[in-house]
Formats: sequence, structure tokens, C-alpha cells
Amino acid sequence: MQADLNLLTVLDALLEEGSVMGAAERLHLSSPAVSRTLGRIRKVTGDDILVRTGHSMTPTPYALGIAEEVHRLVREANAVLSPSRELDLASLDRTFTVQCHDALASSLVPALVGKIAEQAPGVRLRVLAEHSADTDDLRHGRVDLELGGGAPDLPEFRSETLGTDPLAVVMRAGHPCTGHLDLAAYAAQPHVVISRRGRLSAPIDDLLESEGLRRRVIASVATVHSALQIAAASDALVTTTAILCRPLIEAFGLVTRPLPAESPEAPVNCNWHQRFDSDLAHAWLRDQVRTTLTEVLGQG
Repeated sequence: MQADLNLLTVLDALLEEGSVMGAAERLHLSSPAVSRTLGRIRKVTGDDILVRTGHSMTPTPYALGIAEEVHRLVREANAVLSPSRELDLASLDRTFTVQCHDALASSLVPALVGKIAEQAPGVRLRVLAEHSADTDDLRHGRVDLELGGGAPDLPEFRSETLGTDPLAVVMRAGHPCTGHLDLAAYAAQPHVVISRRGRLSAPIDDLLESEGLRRRVIASVATVHSALQIAAASDALVTTTAILCRPLIEAFGLVTRPLPAESPEAPVNCNWHQRFDSDLAHAWLRDQVRTTLTEVLGQG
């Protein structure tokens, strides 16, 4: 037999109020409705629960024995159905997994880790590299947030553009193009493309083609780090974001020049699954990412 959990609520009120009328007033029900429910409780339990003694009602020994447990169950059920809307960061114990490319890991994550540790010392951050192909990690909860240029188009996912980053051309110090870089000179140089999928072209190639130009791509690599490592040891140019890649660019001793063409800035999107929309801790994490990225991009 499947138990009707609504009976527990009425039983709890009856045991605390000690009368049908008192329980009815507490529950905002009619006395006949509570009386009918008491009848159902008696049938289910095989016990009278409350018996009349003069002008009042007295709980049976069975009722007295279960009163505390009934009250606890009702309280816990209410807590489940009415979750707290306050987040206690000091006691929050949780591990969040963020997936992003290495430029974001170098520029955003150090400051993000500092913010999280200061506000919620019990929170741990796992930072994973991008995959070469799309996965179901976000859908199945193996990843809490995806950060990057892409945005999922399925309705079960949420996406927010947190900011944009202008493109720049990265080269070694002393490169022939450090003095002058126009579109023709740009196209004439060897290039390294950054693509997690291994693509050998990018939107800039469409612009070059419209101008009757074509660049020579000598390599496609999955990370900014690998691309800049090639640029540091050759005349290859790397076209990438100017601000988020700055820590890596400076680490390799490279220089940047403006992209010699009108090009939209690269978006930085934050993607998550819709089931975390109302999760207070997840919303707090998103807010920390948003604030930190705004600060990082504002330094540019």
C-alpha cells in the first residue's frame, strides 16, 4: 500500500493541537475535512490516535510514541519542498568543474581561484582543458561551466556572453613585420591556427579571400600555448585574442600588433545546463566568473 504523505501533515497538527478544531484552524481546513482525514489515519494505523475524554481529546499511547517522529518527518518534507534561498558561503562544501581553453586558464583562473578561496574556503575548483570534439559533459553534470567562444543552441542549455576580446597578431620580437604590418604583409607570412578541432582556416581567411589574398598555414594546434611556442621559434604569426592571451604572450617574450583588418571581437561565453538555473551555489559561481572576467578584460 502506498502511503499518503498528506496524512502526516494532518496527523502532526492533530497531535500538536490536541483537537480537530485546532488542527483545522492551523491547516486552514474545515473541521469536517480534518475529521474525515482523522478517520483515514485511524484506518491506516489501526489506532484511535485521539480519544475523547470529557470536553477534550487525549492522544493514545501509540500517538504519543510517534509524535516526535511525525513532527520530524513533516519538518524535513517542508524543508525539501521549500529550500532555503540563502547561501552560506562559509560552510559551502562543493567541487565545481570548469572547462576552458588555456588562455582563459592562464588569465582568468588565477584571479577566480583567489576570489573563491576568500569567500568560500570549502569550495574547490577543477579546471579542465577543452576537448577536440563536443561531449555530453555539460548535460550529464561532469562539467558545471563551459567558458569559451562557442555557445550551445539546444534549449536545455543556457549561455551568457560575459565580454569580448579584440584580436591581435602575435609574433616574435625582431620579426620583420614588427615595424609595419598591412594586410598584404600579413598574408605573406607563415601562420599557425589555433583550433581544438584541428581546422586549418579561420574567419580571417574569408576576409583575405575577398581582398584577393591567401595566407599560408603551416600548422594547426589545439592550444594557445603550443601556437605561441611555435611563433617564438620562427617567423610564424598567430592571430588570437589580445587580452586573455597576454599572460602567455608575455611569458614567451612575444609582441603583438593590431590585426590589419576590421574584425569583430571574440566573444567569451559562459555555458551551463538549465537544471542549475536556480541552484544558489552555481549562480554564485557564475557571478564570480562574470565579475572576474570583467576585471581581467578591463585591464586591456
